Amino acid sequence: MNYSINEIKLSLQSQFDNSADLSVRVFTLKSALKIQAAVITMEGLVDKEQLSQSVLNPLLTFDYGARDSAAVSVIAYSSVMASSDVIKLSSADEIVTYITSGFAVLMIDGAEELYAVGVQGYSFRGVSEPESEVVQRGSREGFTEPLRVNMSMIRRRMKTPDLKFEQMTVGTDSKTQLMICYLQSQVSLDLLNKLKNRLSGCNLETVLASGYLSDYLEDNGSGSLFSGVGISERPDTVCGKLTEGRIAIIVDGTPAVMIVPHLFVEEFQSVDDYSNRTYYAAFIRLMKYLSFFVSVFLPGLYVALAQFHPEYFPTWLLINTSESLAQTPFPVTAEVLAITVVYEIMKEAGLRIPKSLGHAVSIVGALVIGDSAVNAGIISASTLMVVATAAICGYVTSPLYPPIMMLRMLFIVVGGFTGLWGITLATAVVLIGMCAKTSLGVPYLSSLSPFSLRRMRDVFIRAGWRQLSKHTIRVQKFPETEVQDANRG
Repeated sequence: MNYSINEIKLSLQSQFDNSADLSVRVFTLKSALKIQAAVITMEGLVDKEQLSQSVLNPLLTFDYGARDSAAVSVIAYSSVMASSDVIKLSSADEIVTYITSGFAVLMIDGAEELYAVGVQGYSFRGVSEPESEVVQRGSREGFTEPLRVNMSMIRRRMKTPDLKFEQMTVGTDSKTQLMICYLQSQVSLDLLNKLKNRLSGCNLETVLASGYLSDYLEDNGSGSLFSGVGISERPDTVCGKLTEGRIAIIVDGTPAVMIVPHLFVEEFQSVDDYSNRTYYAAFIRLMKYLSFFVSVFLPGLYVALAQFHPEYFPTWLLINTSESLAQTPFPVTAEVLAITVVYEIMKEAGLRIPKSLGHAVSIVGALVIGDSAVNAGIISASTLMVVATAAICGYVTSPLYPPIMMLRMLFIVVGGFTGLWGITLATAVVLIGMCAKTSLGVPYLSSLSPFSLRRMRDVFIRAGWRQLSKHTIRVQKFPETEVQDANRG
């Protein structure tokens, strides 16, 4: 159809209700027919200098002679505009999506084509080191908010045409852009199609962060505290996962990338593991597993042993623990629960308050929970030590902290009411749920259950690069995986 500037302008003003940041610049081209053109932008999202140099100045100075609107449109696209990023729009419905993403939309009155010109100029945070995935050796670059910047950081590390990006839009109101990133020779088409179908079925009005989409990517009926969607702030981590047939989802406005499928054992792996010597990497990884189990089970076991099985304590430890608990007015279960809840409250307070007050909260916490509470006989020193040890160990595997915290509370309650037998039963239930969980058809506990001897070279220990480089196992080849390697028959 032939687009009319007046109709498009009235339609946009109606949609945006005459919003002050909508700009429609109408001008007359140097033409014998006095053809009009318009550039549509959103204030604050475009670079005005770049817009003038690459779009407005060339359009206004070029002499189109006696050509009609269709010919003027073709010349403007092919010869006049100086921008390297010009996209033909398929319909007028795409105007809103592009102008709210920082593009300038050009339309020639009476022509059949609309063009989106990349002149983005909004402010954004520069590339910096991630706060949650700190490494000693390796790159200091982390993802930032703009979609295109994050794409470039992956492309710069994977210099191969095999790396593909596919764009999608989610959110009926926010119209958030995201990129599906994968290696074409490694990924399973079965897995890729399943992911696209789930994203297409997302019926959210707004998508402002990657967490909005996590529930749509989880397999139904897993019933587990653990997530089958990985989150990474480091481009080198994402690139490593792509070589195994994983798929990365880059959401515009989010400084982190989702990785699917995601496995439990990957929570204990880091970039430093592959930069250090094998013996040290194995030691650190074993420390992570030990810290995980200590953080989850230690408070519950302490409560169970103190209330139901004191005979398991060594004699000297039993005497000291009994004397300490006898001086406190509360049962050991209530005592451990109270200290755990107070610690979580203080942690949240430390995260939310201004940084200038963070030291004050730390001092108050150390005095109130540590020294004063013990001296006043409200809590015992042994209880405080157990809770503090579990809390510190929980941060060793920080991505797992939410499930660790919930499991810790569960085992404290179960251990306080049923003892070791209840903890054993609760552990079995949790393990059954984890074994039943899948991530886009891939078992969540892959390498451990179902067991894979070849995959064990990078689970509890990290084999040398000579062995790891011999053969990369794609995720669709994991034992008992439901997805098929559809792109290879």
